[in-house]
Amino acid sequence: MANLTTDSVVASAAIKCPGDKFFNFFRYKMNEIVNIFPAAFTGVELLEGEEGTVGCVKRWNYILGGIPLTATEKIEAIDEGTKSLTIAVVEGDLLQLYKSFQATLTVSEGLAKWTFVFEKATLLSPPPELYVPLAITLCTLVDAFLLLN
Repeated sequence: MANLTTDSVVASAAIKCPGDKFFNFFRYKMNEIVNIFPAAFTGVELLEGEEGTVGCVKRWNYILGGIPLTATEKIEAIDEGTKSLTIAVVEGDLLQLYKSFQATLTVSEGLAKWTFVFEKATLLSPPPELYVPLAITLCTLVDAFLLLN
């Protein structure tokens, strides 16, 4: 069996709202995404823990490339100082392609950056490139929402 290593893909988006406001949205109000971006995120359910805390587990229903998918994620780390939030996928469709999949959002003034770290399940597993435009569109829509609210 081939020894597969972890790799990463990064998606960055310019934001206009204050960095703290953007970070706190993703920390405490991420469920609102289904209302802000319903074309991609069709449902979310809190399974365990409390919003905005390490250990919080949610199941997301989303559409990527026209395919309905699910992902159960767990918040692994929150750093208020660097305004970063790390989420690991613990169950769902992504784990058919990747042994592990983790997303870290880091927010600074004027910029939101998603870093997707993954380990391919097989040599034929593609890199998760479709998540880059999804993340950029999500950041753009959330930024617009926060500027209006």
